Amino acid sequence: MSLSQLGHDVVYYALALPDPEPVAPPGFEAVSTILGWAKWVGLIAAVLALIFVAVLFMFNSRRGEGGEHIKTFVSILIGVMIIGAATALVGFISGA
Repeated sequence: MSLSQLGHDVVYYALALPDPEPVAPPGFEAVSTILGWAKWVGLIAAVLALIFVAVLFMFNSRRGEGGEHIKTFVSILIGVMIIGAATALVGFISGA
């Protein structure tokens, strides 16, 4: 075995940290319930916002100003996607 390989093995095994599975602490069920409610409320608010923007499109299209709210519409759609994918995004970022 070469000296560089021996040095690599020593560093590798000295820095090898355990990677345990994530486990929720006792009593965490209440937090999960609150997060579920927050996601539900966020999606309801997003649906209401989409309906509001659709009504604005309808009224402003008669005046020729319908295209001004497209930025708002797209930002609401992005928000809906983030709310819907929040759990998967956090899992991806944290590496879980």
